[in-house]
Amino acid sequence: MVSLEKRPFKVLGIQQIAIGGTDKQRMKTLWVDMFGLEQTGTFKSESENVDEDILAMGSGAHKVEVDIMQPLDINKKPAVHTTPLNHIGLWIDDLPKCVEWLTAKGVRFAPGGIRKGAAGFDICFLHPKANDEFPIAGEGVLIELVQAPAEVIAALG
Repeated sequence: MVSLEKRPFKVLGIQQIAIGGTDKQRMKTLWVDMFGLEQTGTFKSESENVDEDILAMGSGAHKVEVDIMQPLDINKKPAVHTTPLNHIGLWIDDLPKCVEWLTAKGVRFAPGGIRKGAAGFDICFLHPKANDEFPIAGEGVLIELVQAPAEVIAALG
């Protein structure tokens, strides 16, 4: 069913693709050594059980992150090396309005709300599974919504 109601936000493009595994160095061999992506940063979080390298391809508004992640502790959760935590990130022009509107429409978000992400942008996640209270979700895919900075909004908006 297509809604004719105007959305108060825009999806501007892909911000990132995140890939989890048990050995970040093996992923780096593929993405950096073989494909030539540049490492632009790192991120570690005990609470999110993640050791992450931030890679990039493209530039400006067309820059896309490829985040390769491994767990700090393979026996703890969240388990960033399992398929459900592989995810796609979308640039959003107005993240707070987006979250408010989608929540009102019955979209389920993962716990944590809007917060600062690994690359420094405000983020939140759509839950991969719906429930009775929130019947719309990522249908098996974890989707990260990312607040686009002004230069991305200007270039892609």
